[in-house]
Amino acid sequence: MVKQSAGILLYCLKQKEPEVLLVHPGGPFWAKKDFGAWTIPKGEINDDETAKEAVRREAFEEIGLKVEGDMIELTPIKYQNGKKIIAWAVQGNFNPSEFKSNTFEMKWPPKSTELKTFPEIDRADWFTMRDAKLKILKAQLPLLEELEKLFYFS
Repeated sequence: MVKQSAGILLYCLKQKEPEVLLVHPGGPFWAKKDFGAWTIPKGEINDDETAKEAVRREAFEEIGLKVEGDMIELTPIKYQNGKKIIAWAVQGNFNPSEFKSNTFEMKWPPKSTELKTFPEIDRADWFTMRDAKLKILKAQLPLLEELEKLFYFS
């Protein structure tokens, strides 16, 4: 069965220019990556929840964001591995300095038996559309492009 995730593309207007909130994955694999490494807050949809319920849960778990307001469903995207991302755009506000992320454990360093704890997300920040297109994972770029088209931001 193909895994599905639900995500939120939070946007705001600053001096009539759109900005989007992106998050940087935590853990050692992503530690030194920047361009092409950021993502929207998202996570897997559990069997007992809808995609909208999952996006609200994941946004809160990953960064402490309570999703409120009109949710505009974007066209789902598929990763090369077949994973499907269902996302919504929501206009809102969030202070990145106040984000709180859940954690995960993994054996680190490689081939070690020692478990280390890492934040699922280590940073959150607002980006102009131009900068966001450079920072976001390539597979998620269509979400930014669709948001631009919906609101004629470009």
